[in-house]
Amino acid sequence: MPVAARGDRSPVPRSGALEDLLDRVSRGDQQAFDSLYTAVAGTVLGLVRRVVRDPAQSEEVAQEVLIEVWRSAARFDARQGSAMAWIMTLTHRRAVDRVRTAQAAAVRDHKVGLGSYTPPFDEVSEQVERRLEREQVRRCLHQLTELQRESVTLAYYRGYTYKETAELLGTALGTVKTRLRDGLIRLRDCLGVSA
Repeated sequence: MPVAARGDRSPVPRSGALEDLLDRVSRGDQQAFDSLYTAVAGTVLGLVRRVVRDPAQSEEVAQEVLIEVWRSAARFDARQGSAMAWIMTLTHRRAVDRVRTAQAAAVRDHKVGLGSYTPPFDEVSEQVERRLEREQVRRCLHQLTELQRESVTLAYYRGYTYKETAELLGTALGTVKTRLRDGLIRLRDCLGVSA
């Protein structure tokens, strides 16, 4: 049974009529359910659309509500409120559940998407780029004087401090610092690095 469209709303039956229909539906009366369906389907769909907002999902939720009314009509208690209030409570709960489920799914999908995201990386091009950079550094190192190359190699490639480099080369600390400064300036110029 398709849910009545907005324009197909029938007027809600007089007070007590829905309660009577629900009582008959609880005993399995198909005709009573058809009458009840006709009377409330438009109102149910209207409330669901206001909560869910998606037309296709709204129709699905409205169908679920009306099926729930058919299955659980025996749970209706007229002492606790009108039939329409009971149906609208079922409707609102089901619509809110759908929205929460959709939000939880979106959050879960987002987390899964973030967890499985790997940034684009081309290992081959990275290796080629590193190799080219190493070759350029080697070429530039060979353009330094022997004393500059020794100082730069010991201090920056072997990890010695300036003082240790001076001791290894048997040179004054100030001289080593000057060689390093001059060597690094020449390397910077050779590599085309801006200061």
